[in-house]
Amino acid sequence: MSELSREARADALLDSVQEERSRRLKIFLGAAPGVGKTYAMLSAARELKRQGVDVVVGLVETHGRAETQALLEGLEQLPRRSVTYRGRDFTEFDLDAALQRRPDVILVDELAHRNLPGGRHERRWQDIAELLDAGVEVYTALNVQHLESLNDQVRRITNVTVRETVPDAFLDRARDIVLVDLPPRELIQRLKQGKVYVPETAAAALDAFFSPTNLVALRELAVETVAGHVDSDLREHMLARGGAMPVRRRVLAAIDGHSQSEYLVRVARRIAERRGAPWSVAFVDTGATLDKARRERIETAMRLARRLGGDTVVLRGHAIADELIAHADREGIGQIILGRTRERPLARMLGRSLTQLLLRRGAHLELTIIATPAERAKSRLRLRMPGGRGRRDEYIYATLAMLVGFALAFIADRYLSVANLSLIFLTVVLVVAVRTRMAVAVYTATLCFLGDNFFFAPPRYTLTIASFDDVLAVCLFFVAALVCSRLATRLASQVESMRAAHAQARALLALGQRLSTSTDADGIRKVGANALAHGLRCDVAILARDASQVLHAVASSPRDFPLAAQDLAAAAWCEQHAEQAGRYTDTLNAAPCWVLPLGSEDNKLGAAALRFVPERGELLPDERSLALTMVQDIGQALERARLTDELEGARVQGETERLRNALLSSVSHDLRSPLASMIGSAGTLASYGDQLPPDERRELLEAILGEGQRLDRYIQNLLDMTRLGHGTLKLNRDWTDAAEIVAASTTRLRKLFPDLKLDIALPPSTILLYVHPALIEQALFNILENAARFSPPGEAVRVVVRSKGEQMQIDVIDRGPGIPEDERARIFDMFYSVARGDRAPQGTGLGLAICRGMIGAHGGSVEALPGDGIGTTIRITLPLPAPPDNPT
Repeated sequence: MSELSREARADALLDSVQEERSRRLKIFLGAAPGVGKTYAMLSAARELKRQGVDVVVGLVETHGRAETQALLEGLEQLPRRSVTYRGRDFTEFDLDAALQRRPDVILVDELAHRNLPGGRHERRWQDIAELLDAGVEVYTALNVQHLESLNDQVRRITNVTVRETVPDAFLDRARDIVLVDLPPRELIQRLKQGKVYVPETAAAALDAFFSPTNLVALRELAVETVAGHVDSDLREHMLARGGAMPVRRRVLAAIDGHSQSEYLVRVARRIAERRGAPWSVAFVDTGATLDKARRERIETAMRLARRLGGDTVVLRGHAIADELIAHADREGIGQIILGRTRERPLARMLGRSLTQLLLRRGAHLELTIIATPAERAKSRLRLRMPGGRGRRDEYIYATLAMLVGFALAFIADRYLSVANLSLIFLTVVLVVAVRTRMAVAVYTATLCFLGDNFFFAPPRYTLTIASFDDVLAVCLFFVAALVCSRLATRLASQVESMRAAHAQARALLALGQRLSTSTDADGIRKVGANALAHGLRCDVAILARDASQVLHAVASSPRDFPLAAQDLAAAAWCEQHAEQAGRYTDTLNAAPCWVLPLGSEDNKLGAAALRFVPERGELLPDERSLALTMVQDIGQALERARLTDELEGARVQGETERLRNALLSSVSHDLRSPLASMIGSAGTLASYGDQLPPDERRELLEAILGEGQRLDRYIQNLLDMTRLGHGTLKLNRDWTDAAEIVAASTTRLRKLFPDLKLDIALPPSTILLYVHPALIEQALFNILENAARFSPPGEAVRVVVRSKGEQMQIDVIDRGPGIPEDERARIFDMFYSVARGDRAPQGTGLGLAICRGMIGAHGGSVEALPGDGIGTTIRITLPLPAPPDNPT
């Protein structure tokens, strides 16, 4: 066995083990009501109860059957939830009570049931899905006619449209599917005995749904469904055990938005299930204008495909066949399913129909044509011109153009003696054709030919065609109308498609640009809400949790956008499960808003609530895709902001820890020296004060004062470091002018060194910083004090402020003894002693270390550089953020 096959087998075995652990669903499947599904389910539950398993009945419908009711005795039953609907009281399955109880196994009958409005989910199978996600094993019952993919077949068999359906993909979560079977004759006998329905209902059911023919067909469907799942399980088992299985090629259903689209989706699901292959549904948008009904059919088919477990994609391009083949090659699709529709005779004769193009260019693909006789017969009854029938204003435009053409022809015939007036009418046809639809162009060509033949072609004032030139003219009229209108219609459709794509790209680009300038999560949410409202033309609210973990709106557009209680419930569920909720979904769809998650289930970042006007129908695929993409971009921006905050917090914590260690080390080192000097001088004065000469007493007092000032500056540094290093370093950032920081620092310095000369060079334009102003001022003051202490008397200390790219630099230049090159990087370390600069005997040992900590907490840096020949340059570098819209 090759290494690759061993890896594939190991992966398949691991997947099968994980899938076996996650499958906690058992379905009792029957061909029709009354075969004994609930009875079999309760019997299995009683056996589990006998084995000591914690079994609870969540909801079971006995329909008045005594033998079924008897099986409930001894089993724990959850109380039902009371619901009032249209003035009447009903009871429903209580999902919250089941989640709180969390038994080992729970019984929930009637999988396809539609819940009454007001519950969390629209369908009961969604309630069961939440139970399965919570780790609760579920037993349930289902009739085969409720499977979504069999809806068309059931309708053809029974002439009954089943409204309550279950997606086939949900059955893939079942660990076991138990077929509960009963021969049609016995089922009909039970029906007549009143064991299925009451006598009045039973009589009607026998005449309609429960006919022998229907029951036989439904029984075959049930057997095929179970057999299909058995085959699927067998394939997975063989693959996990190393059995050879063919490569699974994807199945693609191509829909066009006509009435057979849903039928094709269901057929594709059944074909893919039999083959055990993944499948998808595609629609090719050629840019043609689609009417509202066709757009709704496309969206309905796409939603159906997603419910059945398939993928959906909208392709864009002019050539449908080329787009389908290219997509098939990219995605590894082996089979394309098409609906058989009426094709134009001319296209078929030229070999340009969609079917012929796919057969010719996609020889490596398997092409399946699904016949829909009813729709094909219906399509023959109506003749649709390419591009549509035309609007009223287009016919008015064509009529006015023809009137102008006739006027010009009469003038040319009477005064100019033009030999061939047909050219005037041909021009009219071309003008109309390039600006209208094909039907309008044909209308114009017909009237122009009739007018030209009647008024100007001999014999005049008759419709008789006397010459071959007139026959050629009518052919040219129609050819020009068809060709030009076809090209114009195609160009207009492409322009419309490009305009829509450009609008989406512009909305995403604007969102990206605004998100890039947002510095925090609150700004990102505000920008996101405004961008969503502008791009989708709806009201938007961004919800997040506060410090008390309460979910509420933190940004909205418009600002006074109120959220209903249903919207908040949908947002909470959406954030918890990282899935869509509210309007346009099957979860809490009574909410007025469509709620989308901003994060994932593991990383909850809140939700976005979008409220469209109530009368608006389903969203177009492009609108839905734009909303999902924009919300995803906002979520990614929030995640980046969170990571940035964590990185800054980690960096600040590192700087804080380093400063704290420096503080503890320097307390014992730098406090004792000034205190010892002060104590010695004070003791001398106390013991020999009257005996000392005045000059010595003054010298001792000045020493005490100097050491006291030195100690005060040191304690001030300690206070700064304590404030910065207590807990986490919190930066109270604000917008400030760099010149103001320099002015404040130099003002403090002049009080300490009144005779010091300062040479300050500021840029001509304002440089805005987004920093903690007091901390940057203190850091600059420490550097200035260091430079002032070691500059020769009479020499100026230079301060140069400049912007360089996305950074600002402040250079403090002294004319002192300088620092050797091999020691410049070490002067910011604690207790690195040199004979110059900050490490001189009078130095506190903390000035430059604190400076580096303050600047580093802002994402900047401090470095020592050689001076201009002599001295030292200390350079502070700080990042320049994007300026605010309205700086204060």
